[in-house]
Amino acid sequence: MGEESNRFHRELIRPYTEKLLNVKTDQTILDIACGNGNFLKRLAELGAKVVAFDYSSKMIERAKIRTKEYINQIDYKVIDATSYEQLFELGDEKFDSAVANMGLMDIADIRPLAKSLQKMLKPDGIFVFSITHPCFQPPGLRKITETEDRNGHVVTTHSIQISKYLTPEPYKAIGIKGQSIPHLMFHRPLSYYLNLFFESNFVLDGTEEPSFQNETNKFEWNEIPPVLIFRFRKMP
Repeated sequence: MGEESNRFHRELIRPYTEKLLNVKTDQTILDIACGNGNFLKRLAELGAKVVAFDYSSKMIERAKIRTKEYINQIDYKVIDATSYEQLFELGDEKFDSAVANMGLMDIADIRPLAKSLQKMLKPDGIFVFSITHPCFQPPGLRKITETEDRNGHVVTTHSIQISKYLTPEPYKAIGIKGQSIPHLMFHRPLSYYLNLFFESNFVLDGTEEPSFQNETNKFEWNEIPPVLIFRFRKMP
């Protein structure tokens, strides 16, 4: 990922997540599944006070190294996001906002997190999270390249083919090119996320479907968004 993260995060995740979060100096923010600390560092640079947690103690150690110059602004914790008990220990109405970058689709059960966020966020607090777009990157996705002679011009079109979407299911995937061991991901349709947070007394008040505007890869992710970013706001 490097110090500046990869292109996916630089062009799609980071700018649109920052837009929806609208971080203010001295806000207290919960960074869920903070991983190696790349976005955590950005939150600290923007002047936020952050509580950051991950299931992996190794990731927390890497995050501490990456954010060592902001050590006084960050409280690091090893927490299982599927555990009500561990999440409840984070406190009541403590956070102005919470963020989870490309993490929820890697968590087996997100119901404890949704319920706990209603407790942990301050009144009118927000939760912003990014996921692989469930409509356009479900299990079994096929990328298709077609070439045709269109009015005397050879035109190549890249598209996707999906055969299933509605049924939630786990599957193994390669998140980054060169990844040696696939990891489990959990596909959920849009209605799953929406209904879960509506039932937890949140309203949806912001969303982004970013795409690559200067696509240079073989597959064109310029008209098909590979990720989806939600902003949910806590109701009184």
